[in-house]
Amino acid sequence: MMTLLKRLSLIAMLLTCFSSPSIAVDLPWITVTTDQTGFSLEKQGNRFSPWGFNYDHDQKGRLIEDYWETEWEKVERDFRSMKQLGANVVRIHLQFGKFMESATEPNQKGLEQLGKLITLAEEVGVYLDLTGLGCYHKADVPDWYDKLDERGRWEVQARFWESVAATCNESPAIFCYDLMNEPVVPGGKRKDGDWLGPAFGGKHFVQVICLDQKDRSRAEIAQQWIQRLVKAIRSKDKRHLITVGLVDWSLDRPGLTSGFIPEAIAADLDFLCVHLYPETGKLDDNLKTLKGFSVGKPVVIEETFPLKCSTSEFGQFIDQSRKLSAGCIGFYWGQMPDELRKSTAIGDLMTLGWLEFFEQISKAGR
Repeated sequence: MMTLLKRLSLIAMLLTCFSSPSIAVDLPWITVTTDQTGFSLEKQGNRFSPWGFNYDHDQKGRLIEDYWETEWEKVERDFRSMKQLGANVVRIHLQFGKFMESATEPNQKGLEQLGKLITLAEEVGVYLDLTGLGCYHKADVPDWYDKLDERGRWEVQARFWESVAATCNESPAIFCYDLMNEPVVPGGKRKDGDWLGPAFGGKHFVQVICLDQKDRSRAEIAQQWIQRLVKAIRSKDKRHLITVGLVDWSLDRPGLTSGFIPEAIAADLDFLCVHLYPETGKLDDNLKTLKGFSVGKPVVIEETFPLKCSTSEFGQFIDQSRKLSAGCIGFYWGQMPDELRKSTAIGDLMTLGWLEFFEQISKAGR
């Protein structure tokens, strides 16, 4: 049997393009390959495999907007650390309330800070997966936003994306726009203002995009919502790739489903993203789920981590998933392996195992 080390080396050979250029003018634009199985660097033609981190919060649980004005040196240090570990993509989560002052007025200060972040990405040599419309901290969600009806909410979400796209449209450092993290079309009817899913670790990662299904199919609602936001982005940016971050229970299966059925929404997106955390003893099931998102467009595992399995089992999952996905993105929370090795906390040790795994593949690929 192939040892884990050999598997890691094989993965490394397939994950090309870990070493992104360090100068802005050298960052090629990223496009989807003609066979719709992955990504390539424009003009160069080299295959591009997204391999990086969700930079969703720091070790204190703070979101980037909580400190990127007063602690910019921390953001710079973390970006260079992620690059040092071998990342070529960093996923950033933008909260709605930090970028919209009102239903019609964007927050210019937030957009300027985003522009500063893009410049940093160009300098460091990493691409950004910009995930928008976040409502992770309920205290940051404007009251007026939650009071909007479905049509009003979709329109202001479109204005959010128009503003972000207008800020980003000229930079090759944008890998993609992710419309929303883990959107859901609920069945039936919810009470007014009940737009968020349950909190996990003090954050609301899941949102619903409507409160009343009425006589519409859930897939139809998801498709219409995507089309509205894609139209908004394309009014300002014709070039960058667009996707949406899907929960792994988005497939059209009996039981729990998000309504964002891959076959129904793929035509309006450049590629699909799935959030998938492999589980001990369920590798075959995990791979079967991943295969369900392969519907003629590239698939990226946009969130993954050895949360429910050992690092060895996680390596097996990554190894076997390479035939079904074009890349994957884990997590970085502001602490490098040397710092984590000083801790005995279970969470820190799990993160250490992940980062050592990530770094081993990255170094082998060089």
